[in-house]
Amino acid sequence: MSVFKYPFPNRYDYMERCVLEAKARRLAGVNAATFDGSCVKLWVKPGQNYARLGLSLSKLIGSDLLATGKEVIKHGVSQLKVKKENVDIGLELISHRNSALLSLAAMGLFSVVKKVSPTVYSSLLIFRSLGVLVMARDLIKGGIKDAVKEKRPNADTLTVTAVLASVAAGRPESSMSLLALSNFAEMLTVMAAQRARKNISSLVALDVQEVWVHDENGAEVKMPVEKVKPGMVVSIHSGEKICVDGIIKSGSAAVDQSAITGESIPVAKKAGDKVYAGSNIRLGEIEVLVDKVGDDTSLSRIVHMVEDAQNRRAPIQNYADHMASSLVPVSFIAALMVYAATRDWQRVLNMLFIDFSCGLKLSTATAMSAAISRAAKEGILVKGGSFIEGAAQIDTVILDKTGTITRGRPQIVRITLAPEVNESVLLQMAASAEAHSSHPLAVAILEEVKNRGLEIPPHLDTKTVIARGIEAHLPAFDDCVGGEVLVGSKSFMEESKVDGLDFLLPKKQSPVGSFIYIALNKKLCGILEISDPVRAEFKRAINRMRYNGIEEIIMLTGDNKEAAKAIADSLGLDGFKAEVMPEDKAGYVSQKQRNSSVLMVGDGINDAPALAYADIGVAMGTACTDTAMESADVTINSEDPLKLPQFISIGKRTMALVHQNFAVTIAVNTAAMMLGALGFINPLLASVVHNASTLGVVLNSARILISDKKKNY
Repeated sequence: MSVFKYPFPNRYDYMERCVLEAKARRLAGVNAATFDGSCVKLWVKPGQNYARLGLSLSKLIGSDLLATGKEVIKHGVSQLKVKKENVDIGLELISHRNSALLSLAAMGLFSVVKKVSPTVYSSLLIFRSLGVLVMARDLIKGGIKDAVKEKRPNADTLTVTAVLASVAAGRPESSMSLLALSNFAEMLTVMAAQRARKNISSLVALDVQEVWVHDENGAEVKMPVEKVKPGMVVSIHSGEKICVDGIIKSGSAAVDQSAITGESIPVAKKAGDKVYAGSNIRLGEIEVLVDKVGDDTSLSRIVHMVEDAQNRRAPIQNYADHMASSLVPVSFIAALMVYAATRDWQRVLNMLFIDFSCGLKLSTATAMSAAISRAAKEGILVKGGSFIEGAAQIDTVILDKTGTITRGRPQIVRITLAPEVNESVLLQMAASAEAHSSHPLAVAILEEVKNRGLEIPPHLDTKTVIARGIEAHLPAFDDCVGGEVLVGSKSFMEESKVDGLDFLLPKKQSPVGSFIYIALNKKLCGILEISDPVRAEFKRAINRMRYNGIEEIIMLTGDNKEAAKAIADSLGLDGFKAEVMPEDKAGYVSQKQRNSSVLMVGDGINDAPALAYADIGVAMGTACTDTAMESADVTINSEDPLKLPQFISIGKRTMALVHQNFAVTIAVNTAAMMLGALGFINPLLASVVHNASTLGVVLNSARILISDKKKNY
């Protein structure tokens, strides 16, 4: 991942910057974008041309940017990086804790001296004042520097003014309480942020240094993980963590994929199944043919996406910052008005000790960080806080059919046999005829034969009859006499004058099933019903989305109208559009966006344009194409459709908490200011009220990290 910086004409207001920031994120190759003062920062995928990006930005902004955008950062995902981040957070936590304890100790000491000897206490005014200034030196330095840099007062400026005013008024102990409570609140805020980042750290920490690899002689040898290459075969045993992406070559195991898919129950894996780095083998042993290693694995992609998401600020965060900055002058104006009316320094300090900005900014940032981390823990990868906010506004969901509503892998759901016909022989005849076909229905037959452990008998020759089926000649094998085998539609059988069609007329078990007829020497032997089944739990997923306020759910498919209608009716969808070409999906999404906020769900290359057009594009399933995941705003690494309403629920719950925090912060601090102006509370109590409200809303935001099954989790 690379970060590019471009000079930016600082002539846009807050809302205009938000709009431009959102548009910049849609540029090809851009993962994240921030507009900060006179600089544009783009987080982009490897291999991007920064001059071309600069040109795209110029067209977007309507101003010439320097085409020599400077590459300032290059980074990858590593355990060292995460450990360093955790160390930095730990040091910050210790610093706030020590400052809080020092302020409390000093305040306690002065309280004892005041009680024992008021005269001595009064004589120590200079030392008390100097002590407060020393303890607040970093805060004073940062507050003045930020005010000069931003050319306007901020929250730190207000705190610095409060400290200096308390010293000037001969009440430095009031500032000690302010410093103690402020550091304590900051400490708990950092702890909440640390908890939110813990999910990312647990994903990265593979804790695997070496792995068993098969050498050219087939023997197992230990090799450092860094030296493992695609194409190698590694052995992973019970209790070990998988450190590569690959396909199981042999063996079987119960695999815990919770770090990747969010599934809490281990999944049974066998030969031919895919496994992912970061998964744990609970029971069993497997040999894995390595496909991806290092930064190319699904695990690294997850970490990249979650880390990049922290850089994408939601519009509500920008709004909170803007509101916080706007409310800082309110405290200064209130302090001047109170001083002019009362000349009472204690009431003035009350005004300065109460600050709206901390609660607004910290609680909103914590809520977005916690929501992204919580979603990642559930196997839902969100590319930025803006999509968490957008999920709360979605009213229309558009679903692709194949691979999204259905599994995307047709399978045999029923076999109807003619008298005295063996089921295994019937499947072997069909598999032999279809051995070289790539048609999805043929693949379903071949997979069924493979799963049953049956051998595919050889065929003498085959002939494909377009839109009808396949004609093959088989030699005798097992209980089969051999001869001419026909595999195809009922029309193919009728045209070929096959006997026995009258008494084998089964009803479809699946509303979207297809019948494949199999005949030997002009006599019907059996019928296979093949269907691409709807994912289990999809009906429940639809119901939960409606419970979460989704007004319209529509299905798009390139399949025929009859099959589309059967699925739409069985799931209770509001509508469907069949026989849709890939390029038409994006147009349909765009049309819906005129009156609705649209979430599009898909998994294939043909869905990518529609995913990019939608307000929120969701790539769902473990078989998602890279193109779909790059085009989407959210990736669900799971086959469980209930993850979709879960994402919407997380977005709605997050925004509900954010709005709660806004209301509580403004209400509590406004009430405290009124009581302080009237003299009903002292500066110590004002500081307690302010910091308690800040701490309360931050902890309220952190509640997103806690599972709430009652809210469709």
